[in-house]
Amino acid sequence: MIRPTCLLLLLAWLGAFPARAADVPVVAAAANLGFALPEVAAAFERASGRRVKLSFGSSGNLARQIVQGGPYELFLSADEERARFVFEKRRAEDPGRVYAIGRLALFAPNGSTVSVDPELTGLAAAVREGELKRLAIASPELAPYGAAAREVLIRKGLWKAVQGRLVIGENVSQTAQFALTGAVQAALIPYSIVHAPTMHGKGRAVIVPAHLHTEIRQRMVLIKDAGGTARAFYDFVQGPIAQGILEHYGFAVPDDRP
Repeated sequence: MIRPTCLLLLLAWLGAFPARAADVPVVAAAANLGFALPEVAAAFERASGRRVKLSFGSSGNLARQIVQGGPYELFLSADEERARFVFEKRRAEDPGRVYAIGRLALFAPNGSTVSVDPELTGLAAAVREGELKRLAIASPELAPYGAAAREVLIRKGLWKAVQGRLVIGENVSQTAQFALTGAVQAALIPYSIVHAPTMHGKGRAVIVPAHLHTEIRQRMVLIKDAGGTARAFYDFVQGPIAQGILEHYGFAVPDDRP
């Protein structure tokens, strides 16, 4: 029999651990975080001893899953709209925080004759001269970077001209894969993906100027009843270690977090 005093000491000792072994929350994350966030999660585990499970997808699909009761405790969206949608549907405990500013890039894989430049003059010439057969973007309805790509093409007067040449990815990871397999001559994808080690040497890329699209402010929200590990990871993402990793992958750090 365990004496009451010993039982109290045992409970106190167990309570000193940072998290229960079973406390491994599922984090819903936008696909453009597919390279950066695993590094953030690994750094979090080294610093805290806690683990999170990452589930990537388009922000639109993830938001819908969360509203329908998906088993997530934290949502890192690629924009503010989907995060606020989750909050407005009363699935998040508050409006959350902006954790990064995303950048859009024009990418042309090796073998493509499309000239890559910030103002998309080479892309426009390829469209005009018939060199561009296929251009990949993520779904504007599901992926914030797809919406930004559409906005850029509209502002450059190319949207109507590329309608018959668009290859639409469900998310940005699939869109990048189209470019890597040679299925398209160019793609508008997140700079965070272009900047990933697996993309090095696979093509040419340039950041699209921010004035050509609405600022991509990436917001995260804690889902109601999130556990301690999810809350700790939420705080960690806002800290200097995680922000440094995000900057390394081409994200900009937001000046005004709220």
